[in-house]
Amino acid sequence: MHIRQCASITTGLLMLAVTAAHAQTNDPTLKGVWSAERYVLREGPTHEVAGRIFFTEREWTVLFFVIGDDGEPRRGSAEGGTYTLRNERLVFSHLFHLSRGDEMPGLAASPLRMTVTPAAEAATEPSTIEVLGNRLTIFFPSGNSLEFRRVE
Repeated sequence: MHIRQCASITTGLLMLAVTAAHAQTNDPTLKGVWSAERYVLREGPTHEVAGRIFFTEREWTVLFFVIGDDGEPRRGSAEGGTYTLRNERLVFSHLFHLSRGDEMPGLAASPLRMTVTPAAEAATEPSTIEVLGNRLTIFFPSGNSLEFRRVE
């Protein structure tokens, strides 16, 4: 084997290793827009939800409504901030929060809340995810989960 061939193979392997390391710390399958569909509570109730979650390289934003049995929105939340992702471990940093909600099965009433938090003081929320095809489920520390479908 020639020195030039060895150098080419070594360079190719190095590039492959760097790409694999990057994929482990920044999973590109999460980036994009996902449509909210279902809110599953740890205690058992499941609620229909409508809205979107957006992931860029490092930022996230969500807007969703929990829908009542009458088809009307009963609760709403708009949140955003930064995130990190390593394999299936997703950690949200909450910089912005706007929410309000009526009481629903498994959910207490929630007064209007509006906060803007400096990055250095932002609360974090270590969660896990499962991505199966065009489906995303986020499992929160509370035991609740949100299910999404990728928007094409």
